Formats: sequence, structure tokens, C-alpha cells
Amino acid sequence: MTPEDFLYHEARLLDSGRFEEWLELFAEDATYWVPLERGQKDPYQTSSIIHDDRTLLGLRVRQLRHPRAHARVPLARTVHQVGNVMVLSEDAGELRVASTLTVVEFRNEKQRLFGALVEHQLRRNKDTFRIAHKRVDLVNSEGELDGISILL
Repeated sequence: MTPEDFLYHEARLLDSGRFEEWLELFAEDATYWVPLERGQKDPYQTSSIIHDDRTLLGLRVRQLRHPRAHARVPLARTVHQVGNVMVLSEDAGELRVASTLTVVEFRNEKQRLFGALVEHQLRRNKDTFRIAHKRVDLVNSEGELDGISILL
């Protein structure tokens, strides 16, 4: 599988509501980061929109399915459009891959649009990859976001 195909597969899992399968794409030591500030260098010195390790990401997925998670009912429908995929570097079986992401979300009769620059650190795993790190830089991260209840 190429890095580009892997990113398309990840997007399809999210859009199909296959969140548990999506979670399995992440390595046990993975991190998932949505910085708050443009150009933010460190998730520990400044607040972040999301900064999860694999355990917290698992909790986030379980909350999506919880029958009493009323704030998420109904679940949003999404379309993730991945583009401009570029392998930036490869070292010791890990690839740094940049891409652009546009997400259309429809929930409660409202449609929202998110745009982001994304960077994945992909670890080779047989004929596919595992996500070691995912960073999603929303273009409007410093603006009013009105709560993000979807996975980017």
C-alpha cells in the first residue's frame, strides 16, 4: 500500500463510521495532535485543541458509541477529502507525509467545513503502515470553532 492509499483508506474509515477500525491504524505509542496556535511547536507549553495518546484516542472513539453521549446524537456525517499528498522524508522505516484535508460535516441540519494541513508519521507494518503521529493544523484553529465532535 502506498502512503497516499493509506491516507485515503483512513479517510474512508472515518466517513463510513468505522471508528474502531480507524483506531487500529494507530501504533500503541501514537499521538494525535490538533494544535491551537498556528506554527505551534510544542503541545506541552501551550494549550491544544486535542492532544491525545492512543489511550485517550480510544476513549474518544468509545464516547462516539456510548448510548448516553447525547451531545453526539445524532452522529455527524462526514466527507474527508485528502489531497496534495507528499512524502517529506523516510528514515528507518518511518515516513513523514504531508497532505491537505477538507472535511465536510453535516449534523443537526447544519453543514460545516474544516480545512487543514496534516502531517502523518507513518511506520511501515508489513505491506501497510501504522500511524505513529498525526498532526492536524486547522486553518481556523485560532478562530471560533463551536465544538468539534468529529475525528479529523
